[in-house]
Amino acid sequence: MDYISTSTLIIILVVLIFMSAYFSSSETGLMAINKYKLKHLENEGHKGAKRVSALMSRPDRTIGLILLGNNLVNFAAASIATIVSIRLWGDLGPAIATVGLTFIVLIFAEVTPKTMAALYPEKVAYPSSLLLMILMKIFYPFVVLINYMTNGILILFRVSSEDREQHSLSSEELRTVVNESGGLLQDEQQSMLVNLLDLEKINVDDIMIPRNEIFALDINDDWKDLLKGLKNAQHTRLLLYRDNIDDAVGFIHVRDALRLLAKEDFSKTALLRAVREIYFTPEGTSLFVLLQKLQQNKERIGLVVDEYGDIQGLFTLEDILEEIVGDFTTGMTIYTNTEMTKQVDGSCVLDGGTSIRDLNKEMEWELPTDGPKTINGLILEYMEDIPEIGVSIQIEGYPIDIIEVKENKVSKAKVNPKVKKKRSKN
Repeated sequence: MDYISTSTLIIILVVLIFMSAYFSSSETGLMAINKYKLKHLENEGHKGAKRVSALMSRPDRTIGLILLGNNLVNFAAASIATIVSIRLWGDLGPAIATVGLTFIVLIFAEVTPKTMAALYPEKVAYPSSLLLMILMKIFYPFVVLINYMTNGILILFRVSSEDREQHSLSSEELRTVVNESGGLLQDEQQSMLVNLLDLEKINVDDIMIPRNEIFALDINDDWKDLLKGLKNAQHTRLLLYRDNIDDAVGFIHVRDALRLLAKEDFSKTALLRAVREIYFTPEGTSLFVLLQKLQQNKERIGLVVDEYGDIQGLFTLEDILEEIVGDFTTGMTIYTNTEMTKQVDGSCVLDGGTSIRDLNKEMEWELPTDGPKTINGLILEYMEDIPEIGVSIQIEGYPIDIIEVKENKVSKAKVNPKVKKKRSKN
């Protein structure tokens, strides 16, 4: 290279460093790009996304091409830097070239471009993919040869380039993606998606109306009492039973009952003929499975039974949907008489039948939900006895005062905000 001037060699060196920066940033950009956003843009017809997707379909070949180009450029840059340094500094040239070029390459061809590519992978990967596609065609034989040799070495370690990890997400990983979506999703959308993923963790026992709170009509009652119950019903569907709720007959739609009522021949027989078959589900069924079953069977309401076939509660499709989108009503519970009165100090005066899950959501508390479903059940489990009025206990840091006890159960209790633990001084 004696016939090439020093200034020309310096210009070539600068170009080689820019080329090294290109290969470095391309590698990081392709590896850091969001695979799901890439797939979406590819489906939308984005040309850059299609090129990147084609390159990443065989990442071993793409990495081989990038490293081949990067090493060729770096070796050429090292040779030219050595020649230039010898011309300028004589015998000290090789040492100066080694230290200087290492510093320059590290800053301008590695750290800076890779950092930029990691922060803005799409802006780097899509444009750079155009040149990479051209280089892939030019150097394809060399890339295949390199891959053939490296894959042969990998086989010795029982690693195959064909057995790549599939980028599928578990429900927990998908939940993390949704939670980390930030400003990409509105709070309501984010909440609904997380609630939908949580359906697998929630079972029907958590949302059902307990059997003692189900509004139902005994078909064996006097006809006048039945008519009164139908006329005063606040629900669109009513459960009918004989003597005992475990001997459930079926559900009657109030609309059907009113239509029969308009006829002169309305009787118990006509009422029973209009009864719709009951859909049963075992306790412990997850809401995700139950929602699918309801869709398959075209049902909107049903009963929960235990292992002995005894009825434990009632559920509706609306109850499941509320777990996803939130309450449809404004504080009025459809099937229960549960009341929750907030106090100025942040505490709540509750009926014993108040759902712990509902209370946690409403007050953003953390009362345990892995056992009993109601405040009464939680207190009884903790005390292993029926408490007296005025007794105060603390469960998971929440002070609870017993206000009223009726029929062997806590009918009213006051739950106070969680007591913060004081830090111990060393």
